[in-house]
Amino acid sequence: MALHIVVLAAGQGTRMRSALPKVLQPLGDRPLLTHVVETAQQLAPARIHVVYGHGAEQVQSALGYLDVAWVHQAEQLGTGHAVARAIGDIPDDARVLVLYGDVPLIRAETLQTLTEAGGADALSLLTVILDDPTGYGRIIRDDGNRVVGIVEHRDATADQRHIREINTGLLCAPAARLRDWLARINDQNTQGEYYLTDIVALAAADDVRIVAGQGGSAEEVQGINDRQDLALAERLLQRRQAAAVMAQGVTLRDPQRFDLRGHLTAGRDCVIDIDVVIEGDVVLGEGVHIGPYTTIRNSRIGDGCTVHSHSVIEHARVGKRCQIGPFARLRPDTELAERARVGNFVETKNVRVGAGSKINHLSYVGDADLGIDVNVGAGVITCNYDGAAKHRTVIGDGAFIGSDCQLVAPVEVAAGATIGAGSTITKDAPAGKLTVSRARQVTVPGWKRPEKG
Repeated sequence: MALHIVVLAAGQGTRMRSALPKVLQPLGDRPLLTHVVETAQQLAPARIHVVYGHGAEQVQSALGYLDVAWVHQAEQLGTGHAVARAIGDIPDDARVLVLYGDVPLIRAETLQTLTEAGGADALSLLTVILDDPTGYGRIIRDDGNRVVGIVEHRDATADQRHIREINTGLLCAPAARLRDWLARINDQNTQGEYYLTDIVALAAADDVRIVAGQGGSAEEVQGINDRQDLALAERLLQRRQAAAVMAQGVTLRDPQRFDLRGHLTAGRDCVIDIDVVIEGDVVLGEGVHIGPYTTIRNSRIGDGCTVHSHSVIEHARVGKRCQIGPFARLRPDTELAERARVGNFVETKNVRVGAGSKINHLSYVGDADLGIDVNVGAGVITCNYDGAAKHRTVIGDGAFIGSDCQLVAPVEVAAGATIGAGSTITKDAPAGKLTVSRARQVTVPGWKRPEKG
């Protein structure tokens, strides 16, 4: 039977106290709803239907690229009403899996088990046992241990609230039966809403087999209702991602102090120290060492590189056996060839640094091309911006730039040239020559420092 997945994502999330709709709140730097849809896609469904409502324009603007059928729920009249909005586009001979846009940690393996547990005709429910079930709907069973209904916490009696088996809200049902049950539920409850959970009692009354359980964990079904829930889910996600990274063969000095907010591909024998943040798409070669308190975003780091502590690398390509940092910043479009070095308090942008070249201390090099084995001294600046346009600096192979120099672009320092310390270079410097631009040093005889009266 074809599988259709309905994701309920219309809620406001008032407890988040945010102008952002709840399903757009970031988890691992991606919206909650994105996590759910990506997991759903792993089941290869015939179609994913996302029911959205609150903040409709924001949701569509942010996530309109997703390959889903968008179903608008103008009035949020409950979960049953939301599924009813989507069921019209689903054929009777399909099975329907219902997910929630604010339950982002559910695993595809758990969902696969849920969809297969009941076969073609049963109603399958994902339930878990909680030590503290407060706030969750309780699973009601008869004397024969058969599921006969679900009661929401707010509608439960004192005895029912002692039940620890809770409804996660995730279920799978035959589309034709689900359509019939949704037409028969009502809003006669304390919330005045159409509860999707009411279909369970209808299924029991229709003598439809109800399969409850399927082994999901409490972590997987953690819903996001407020900022504390979001923070807890972030830690759960990061713990899961740390385990996956270590399974690739990466050493994490402390898995509790590692954040992956994107996708990491790593070669063998990489070591990542504490409080490292990986964002976007990052590739590490073999034997890469990342020092503590470092952020790497959308970059590739070659084999054998060392990134020392407190460095920031974004949209950069780093060749093999490079040394970076500490306290270095590689801004977008930085390219380092093999064995290049970018040292402490150095910032680069839109620069190509040749093999073996060094920018070791306290420098800014932007919009520049450095050849092979160039040495850039401390405090060097490429003056690349004239207030209206950027200009490029070209430094040839083997050039030596003395400390505290300003290279005013556009300018070229030819191969083998030496620039004396403290120079301001506004014209091209010839190959193999020493170029110096300094004021004449003068000692004034008889001069005395002023004194306070």
